[in-house]
Amino acid sequence: MKEQYIATVEWLENYPELHTLISLSLLILGAWLANWIVKRILVRGIYRALKSTSVGQDKILSDSHVVARLANIVPALILASGIKVVPHLPAAVVTVVENVCSAFIILTIALAIGGVLSLINALYQRRPNAHLKPIKGYIQVVTIVIYAIAAILMVAALIDRSPLILLSGLGAMAAVLMLIFQDTLLSLVASVQISSSDIIRVGDWIEMPQLNADGDVIDIALHTVKVQNWDKTITTIPTKRFISDPFKNWRGMQESGGRRIKRALYLDQTSVHFLSDEEIARLRRFMLLDEYLDRKDQELQDWNARLAEHGKEPVNTRRITNIGSFRAYVEHYLRHNPNIHQNMTLLVRQLSPTADGLPLEIYCFTNTVAWNDYEGIQSDIFDHLLAILPEFGLRVFQHPSGADMRELRPSLVV
Repeated sequence: MKEQYIATVEWLENYPELHTLISLSLLILGAWLANWIVKRILVRGIYRALKSTSVGQDKILSDSHVVARLANIVPALILASGIKVVPHLPAAVVTVVENVCSAFIILTIALAIGGVLSLINALYQRRPNAHLKPIKGYIQVVTIVIYAIAAILMVAALIDRSPLILLSGLGAMAAVLMLIFQDTLLSLVASVQISSSDIIRVGDWIEMPQLNADGDVIDIALHTVKVQNWDKTITTIPTKRFISDPFKNWRGMQESGGRRIKRALYLDQTSVHFLSDEEIARLRRFMLLDEYLDRKDQELQDWNARLAEHGKEPVNTRRITNIGSFRAYVEHYLRHNPNIHQNMTLLVRQLSPTADGLPLEIYCFTNTVAWNDYEGIQSDIFDHLLAILPEFGLRVFQHPSGADMRELRPSLVV
């Protein structure tokens, strides 16, 4: 066998081109075979061995492709080492192949490290409190640095020069690099401020009207923050805008356990009047007004008694009004409503009269922050108040409609 090999080599020496072609073919075949063995046998064997552990059962490990990328180093090493023994190749070709293989190995290692960093971020996001301190921005910064270093090393390997030579020239390019990476640097500073000051978190409901953003934060990255709006569209906002632009974060409301109701009933001012004795007696049917009417009656009697002779004229006395009684009723109604947060601000107040009526504003907080429940509670309250208004002799103000015009039409014709 050895003699046949020597004879074959001696014969191929007479045909240098054929000798080189056969050697290159064997080298490429060996690299392909090594790649097949590593990926089909070793890599699959590693994954199968890891399946028996909690780490191997996690799909994130296989999706990161870290092991598969590292396996690509083996054929590159074989090509870089074997190209030296291929006969009759020019030295320049050998150098180019070695340099390309070295650059490929550097790229493969950089991609594998990037996969490891992505794996770390994916595992970190599974923690219950990961949304409080997201690390995705920092992971992206480290990834950019690794890729930048890898790019320098790859260029140095391709031109067969020391990477220190390239690094020494970067000082003159600092201004250019600052210009190129200004958004990255600004985003990095913004990410640090957002994280340290706890400005936003994943899951926060934010409003930024100038950028048409109104919804939940679903992702915080180095350069962008993604907000899923309530119409299910997604708005992508530069991270630095959360430092320079104003926005509203509803997290405080969500953590407080109560959501504010701030809405007014616009009353027809012509329906406001003093209550007669019959009307007061009728209002005493309301359990919520018993205490108020008794206290108010005693207060007015004491006040009017001090008027002496002047108290004989009704215009000089204080009397109970229907709007005051209704305001007291609304406040007591809210105080006894189990859906209203009693430890937060609760007001029923009149605002300045307008051309659209007299606003009676309800200012209170529900004891839930769930949107659907909140809207239901708010609607139930105003449903009741609108229905109970006639009992107090009050009317809601609204502009005339077509139906009103049709009702007035016969009288106008006459």
